[in-house]
Amino acid sequence: MLQPFATELWIADGGVADVAGFRYPTRMAVIRLANGGLLLWSPTEMTDGLRDAVTALGPVRHLVAPNSLHHLHLAPWKAAFPQALLHAAPGLRERRGDLAFDADLTDAPHPDWAGQLDQVVVRGNLITTEVVFFHRAGRTALFTDLIQQFRPGWFSGWRALVARLDRMTGPEPQVPNKFRTAFIDRRAARQALDRIGDWPAEKVLMAHGEPVTTDGAAFIARTFAWLRA
Repeated sequence: MLQPFATELWIADGGVADVAGFRYPTRMAVIRLANGGLLLWSPTEMTDGLRDAVTALGPVRHLVAPNSLHHLHLAPWKAAFPQALLHAAPGLRERRGDLAFDADLTDAPHPDWAGQLDQVVVRGNLITTEVVFFHRAGRTALFTDLIQQFRPGWFSGWRALVARLDRMTGPEPQVPNKFRTAFIDRRAARQALDRIGDWPAEKVLMAHGEPVTTDGAAFIARTFAWLRA
């Protein structure tokens, strides 16, 4: 169910997604904009209870898929809220030709959230192009897959070994090795990180991992220090 996380920002933990034999916990965020409309970031599986809780906060105006991997539950949310605009991260239109997207995410915020949410397209990765957001009122940065952490015991057997080697189960959230090696254009990634580093982030949300609630900017700098090495 929805939980308050920051000013005008709520989170909800969803079900588990099975990706290539690995179980991923999921998380979405709900942001109430200045016009009273809601932005749903990385929507998780829709249940009656979650839909009702979201509706109680205001009208759903935007459905945001922040990278090309987080699209599994867009269709039910769009069906439930047909008036909401569907926003695609780079590469998602090609992957989901069955969905009628209304807009593409770029480095420029949509007029409905300009001045409230900043965003940066992190380019140069072979796995996905992720759009990272910063919610000004809540001083919260929102990452999707670029930063991950799974609690001890989440994986077992050979999957636990793979997860540890991939930096998915460390003492704090990290960039998995598969994403590190997939950055074939590190200059572009560093340029994006320069903009992200200017945000006065206190908190950091991610789709797969425990949120960071203090010193978010320092955490981000520490987490991506390898990219500047």
